[in-house]
Amino acid sequence: MSKKTQNLVIPLLAVLSGLLLGAIIMLVFGYDPIWGYEELFYSAFGSVKSVGEIFRAMAPLVFTALGFAVASRAGFFNVGLAGQALVGWVFSGWFALANPDLPRPILILGTVLIAMIAGGIAGAIPGILRAYLGTSEVIVTIMMNYILLYVSNHIIRNVFADELMKNTDSSINISANASYQTEWLRALTDNSRMNIGIFFALIAVIIIWFLMTKTTLGFEIRSVGLNATAADYAGMSAKRTIILSMIISGALAGLGGAVEGLGTFQNVYIQGANLAIGFNGMSVALLATNSPLGIPFAAFLFGVLSIGAPGMVRAGIPPELINVVTASIIFFIGVKFIFEQLLKAKKTVKGAK
Repeated sequence: MSKKTQNLVIPLLAVLSGLLLGAIIMLVFGYDPIWGYEELFYSAFGSVKSVGEIFRAMAPLVFTALGFAVASRAGFFNVGLAGQALVGWVFSGWFALANPDLPRPILILGTVLIAMIAGGIAGAIPGILRAYLGTSEVIVTIMMNYILLYVSNHIIRNVFADELMKNTDSSINISANASYQTEWLRALTDNSRMNIGIFFALIAVIIIWFLMTKTTLGFEIRSVGLNATAADYAGMSAKRTIILSMIISGALAGLGGAVEGLGTFQNVYIQGANLAIGFNGMSVALLATNSPLGIPFAAFLFGVLSIGAPGMVRAGIPPELINVVTASIIFFIGVKFIFEQLLKAKKTVKGAK
């Protein structure tokens, strides 16, 4: 079996194994897994509006997953996607709220650029510390999630102008010119919150795929990820590549935050915890084995699980069990060594015959 085929088969086996383990857990606790999964998929695909919500949910996950994939290809574990997404949301939302009457194309382009700049700066900090001081990007990005969370909350509560705030914890809604939602998508999907963010996400997939596979920078990122010392010896600047990869990673996460905020919620508000799209994006990237072209499919699955989860309540199953299914899928991706050995054993048996 070729490496490319194996990269397709292993995630599929992980999904099926995760669903099976979830079914076993439901049985152990006395629930009917067939009814539960039936209600889950009916809730996800039972109406045009639900399908629109799936695409709405997957768009920010595509961005955060792409950000994680770029950092991973460079050999880094970017756990700071949640904080980078949040600053992208807050600063793009601030710009949209402060300039409600600008033409729509300028507002959309402005929010995209500001979100990417804010996220890129947030990503550059751990990148610079890793490149020049050798600090662990895992520890730095985890800590920065909380720094960015509390700084963002402070900005919303104490820096935003009073006329931009609906109350102490939430801003007013952005203008129609700044919203990523459009009338034609609402009409097409029965008033779902699906927005142009999904198109931005698909464009980003193509750009990152091209960057990683067809450009010199992509080759350098992969080379540094494999062996930074060898890359330096070959004439590449490992420090520069480390910082650039983290800037790109943060910029993608920041744009994911803008899509979540301006596409789904239409305002800016105080967050009690790190954004879920950050950690879910990591899971999406792991399921897709960090392949840019595989990320939209993995994000679609997570969107289905997210939108379909409430349907499990109708079957009497706690919706939290869907998190068990998701965790099981990621677990089986994490232990893909098992599947690799099974596939290798199958190949050996065929060869013996």
